[in-house]
Amino acid sequence: MPGKTLHLAVALDGLGWHPAAWRLSSADAGSPFTARYWTTLAGEAEHAALDLLTIEDALDLQSSRFDGPDGRTDQLRGRLDAVQIAARLAPLTRHIGLVPTTSTTHTEPFHLCTAVATLDHVSGGRAGWRPRVSARRAEAEHFGRREIPVLDPARLDDPEAVRLVGDLFAEAGDAVEVVRRLWDSWQDDAEIRDVSTGRFVDRERLHHVDFVGQWFSVKGPSIVPRSPQGQPVVAALAHASVPYAFAARHADVVFVTPTDAAHVSAIVAEIRATEETVGRADPPLRILADLVVLLDETPTLARHRGARLDELHGAEFTSDAAVFAGTPGQLADLLAEWHRAGVDGFRLRPGVLPDDLTAITRTLVPALRDRGLFRAGYPGGTLRDLLGLPRPANRYAVAATT
Repeated sequence: MPGKTLHLAVALDGLGWHPAAWRLSSADAGSPFTARYWTTLAGEAEHAALDLLTIEDALDLQSSRFDGPDGRTDQLRGRLDAVQIAARLAPLTRHIGLVPTTSTTHTEPFHLCTAVATLDHVSGGRAGWRPRVSARRAEAEHFGRREIPVLDPARLDDPEAVRLVGDLFAEAGDAVEVVRRLWDSWQDDAEIRDVSTGRFVDRERLHHVDFVGQWFSVKGPSIVPRSPQGQPVVAALAHASVPYAFAARHADVVFVTPTDAAHVSAIVAEIRATEETVGRADPPLRILADLVVLLDETPTLARHRGARLDELHGAEFTSDAAVFAGTPGQLADLLAEWHRAGVDGFRLRPGVLPDDLTAITRTLVPALRDRGLFRAGYPGGTLRDLLGLPRPANRYAVAATT
């Protein structure tokens, strides 16, 4: 059973998760391409003491199709790089965790290691990372290094699709393993910085990771010294058994997509069983449930907002996560129910930004505090501290003493 209070995160993407969000947003349509927009969102989230924010990213343009451009000109297209956004937010925030999304399919682990470790340094220990696989041909065609067939979402159980998805997650697992080894390739005391002796670094405390696998061969060490958290927080989005296993092996936090309280219990049970199956030695995954939220003062107004957005979109909006339309009080009751069913917290996806984020921070959060479900402020420390995760010992330092 979860503790008394829950973890609360927000997922930021463009002008909101609904495809027509830009049509009703109180922000200017071009604001997602400005630094001020992102700093304003982060400041709003931090003012409410949210645990972390995630920043979506992909290597192809947004589309209403599963793969490839849809030709639509009535929806937001284009985005800024998630890691670069997080780097901009780091010196302008003090407490909130910053978790950008990157692809493991078309990005080298060494680059991922240095980018996220740098973010952890400049944020003072608040960096996270959400690795994602890129299963779309449209993304692969931007690089020309590999062939990825077009997947039919209705036939993902076909043997070829199962093989491809399995390979992509296996590759992602190797990528995370390489990144984690590189994060440890500098011991905490590798930097001597002794001007009198002229010794800046102890070469014996820098380590080659010497990883050789099917997809990567990486020698190391990293060019970035070990960061404040030692290992920045790794988060994964998971919907089914293969990504559950990936999260159990490689992540600290998993975002899941239940539809009701019974589904919450089933997912939590499956993830805990998967942790045992893969022999997880790390602390148990922090399980956060995703919800797309459209909030208003009354249920009728919230439903009308959703209907208007759907009308502008030209179809009913569906998502991998459940869509909630109602009042902040109703949402607080739902979160309490799901929290009792077993999740450690929630990652809320605002349907329209900044409007639904403001409703979360200024109305939902107080409602949760009134129910004793969310803390009043930040206790201090790193993102790991905030999530109740210990700072891992350096694997190479441990090996040297055994």
